[in-house]
Amino acid sequence: QDCKLWCKEGVHVDHKAIFTYNQAMKDFFSLYKFDGDFLLRKVFASVLAEELKKYRGYQFVLIPLSPERLLERGFNQVEGLVEAAGFSFKDILGKREESASSSKSRLERLATEIPFFIKDGISLPKKILLIDDIYTTGATVNRVKRLLEEAGALEVKTFSLVR
Repeated sequence: QDCKLWCKEGVHVDHKAIFTYNQAMKDFFSLYKFDGDFLLRKVFASVLAEELKKYRGYQFVLIPLSPERLLERGFNQVEGLVEAAGFSFKDILGKREESASSSKSRLERLATEIPFFIKDGISLPKKILLIDDIYTTGATVNRVKRLLEEAGALEVKTFSLVR
């Protein structure tokens, strides 16, 4: 249903996720993101590497954390996953502070204004794979996708470890 909503808003949804979000994934992300078990970034490294190889020719761009959240957590969980898989990324996005998506309901996520921005002085890649850890409603990646397209990216695909 969320994909249909994005299509009605003029966003072409082209999202790929490797795993389904279930209790095991909820437990994994609780330990990894919220308890700070950074070694867990390696659990899915080989599977993630195989999937990311399929995006040759794309520049990887990650959904960033706000400076406050990064300081609180100590690491960007998406960055950890991508680097453990052996890939680099373009650091072109920033994020203003807001309450965490995980603390919001579906309706709150969809109603939230976009806190992301393209950093000043950045040359935008033409083909981008936008990567996040978890795709729930699609609000984050689809709004950032629209931001990148409006700024001149020719092709933006979205990707997450789980959905």
